[in-house]
Amino acid sequence: MDKWKRMEGELQALREQHLYREIKVIESPQRSHVRYRDRDMLMLASNSYLDLCDEAQVKAYAAKVLMEYGTGSGGSRLTTGTGICHIRLEDALARFKGREAAIVFNTGFAANSGVIPCLCRQGDVIYSDELNHASIIDGCRQSRAETVVYRHNDMADLERKIRERPGRQGLIVSDGVFSMDGDIVDLPGLVELADAYGLLSMIDEAHATGVIGATGRGCEEHFRMEGRVDVLMGTLSKAIGAEGGYVCGSHTLTEYLKNKARSYIFSTSLSPVTMAAAKRALELIEEEPWRVERLQENISFFCGRLREHGVEAASETAIIPIRIGEEEKAVKVSERLLEQGFFIPAIRYPTVKKGEAMLRAALMATHTKEELAAAAAAIARTIALA
Repeated sequence: MDKWKRMEGELQALREQHLYREIKVIESPQRSHVRYRDRDMLMLASNSYLDLCDEAQVKAYAAKVLMEYGTGSGGSRLTTGTGICHIRLEDALARFKGREAAIVFNTGFAANSGVIPCLCRQGDVIYSDELNHASIIDGCRQSRAETVVYRHNDMADLERKIRERPGRQGLIVSDGVFSMDGDIVDLPGLVELADAYGLLSMIDEAHATGVIGATGRGCEEHFRMEGRVDVLMGTLSKAIGAEGGYVCGSHTLTEYLKNKARSYIFSTSLSPVTMAAAKRALELIEEEPWRVERLQENISFFCGRLREHGVEAASETAIIPIRIGEEEKAVKVSERLLEQGFFIPAIRYPTVKKGEAMLRAALMATHTKEELAAAAAAIARTIALA
């Protein structure tokens, strides 16, 4: 019996369906221009929306901390793994988000998969948007609560499903900015329902922090609803340009998570260098408002140029989905754009539904108007010829 036969067969099936994935190795720091296959590429797919991964001020501060505190944390947060750099970052996050406290997890995935099972138990109900990130889905699965999926951003459907389960405790959880379509949660509607029915509200701001709101503080600032969400979760790996996840909220919430969340308790904590990089990047978002302003200008400009070339595009966020449809065509368009110097991979099933493949453009504050105009023209031309 060939123990690898089943795996090899499934991999072959993925190839035939144009769903097989291969790693693309970047040969330079993550920034607006990268080296790929020994060529310069305009990066149009990175989550480093404010281009802080290679920022000189961040690297200098991280290097200083490296020499002072070393490379590793040495343990989990509740044993030996909490250093002064962890506390400084958590204090900075709480101030930035206008909350009493913050708690850092190793990744955004670890935050969602740890927090949701911690807050909800058997007998509770979790109401989850149908387009929520995989980390939220896994968090719901790991809890023993009933999970009810409501139609995307449909508050009427959500309320109907809440009313079908009267008197049940639980949680409404949603992405703030949805990671594939780039649209924004109906935060006023979601919070209103959570408060009306005595449910916790939780928003994943992974793609919102540093992107929306006048100063990049995310969904609450975008809707002028500061302080209204019970559980604000986010990542340090996107606009902030470092690594890790976090949750901001009340002292009660963060103390409860420290004592109950398994992904926090049983993981060796992140290095002081990573904490330092995130803290300095967060400070730069506050000190240099031009980064958020430039990103938002680029979003409007790029969508406008795509539409001028006949490509449907509309987004208020750094994520601009460009619909292709067939997986084979999406892969072909992406490969031809790579040949022209534009790095923008195809997004396919299971990340999106079958037959709904797309290019997921992701913009940076440091992209120039000339670069974005050239990219929009190339995308439109390549789709038309595919």
